[in-house]
Amino acid sequence: MRAYLIAAVLLALAIPVRGQAYMTDSGRAEFDSRVPLHTFTGTSDVLVGRISLPDSTVDFYLDLETLDTGIGKRDKDMKKTLETDTYPFAEFFGKLVSPFDPAGGTQPAVVRGTFTIHGHSQALEVTGTLEPTDDGLRLQAAWELNLDDYEIKPPKLLVMKVDPVQQMRISALLLPESESGT
Repeated sequence: MRAYLIAAVLLALAIPVRGQAYMTDSGRAEFDSRVPLHTFTGTSDVLVGRISLPDSTVDFYLDLETLDTGIGKRDKDMKKTLETDTYPFAEFFGKLVSPFDPAGGTQPAVVRGTFTIHGHSQALEVTGTLEPTDDGLRLQAAWELNLDDYEIKPPKLLVMKVDPVQQMRISALLLPESESGT
């Protein structure tokens, strides 16, 4: 009988967490880009995202104007290549397809959806981790993005061309919506 009571209490505590949606407006997005003999990283700390556990939806977007590689001319060239005046955002919308236990520790997460950048959308599966914390959910994810899939022409200087395959990473602490001000 005592085991049933403990199980009922634990279940009651887990239900509000399962019904939660989590949000961030200060996540981190990074990409690694390569040219012969050189690699550079671009970053932004204004990744906006939401994970809704009740319907398993995941929605993240990034204002591409906020990307910074540490060199102004390279940033200007990158934004020209991405045509940020016309296509200012990158967005991923999908569904969490792996099981997730909000009472568990760090867990693998698989999300399937659509990634849109430069006016083109492609189906994408992203793997990473979700970790329940005292504050909310911590997300880490990484994938490869091929610029050719989105009709982005990698810039080149003489014979040196930017590799079309970019290594992408995101990380964020998502707070319960009621605490994030939404």
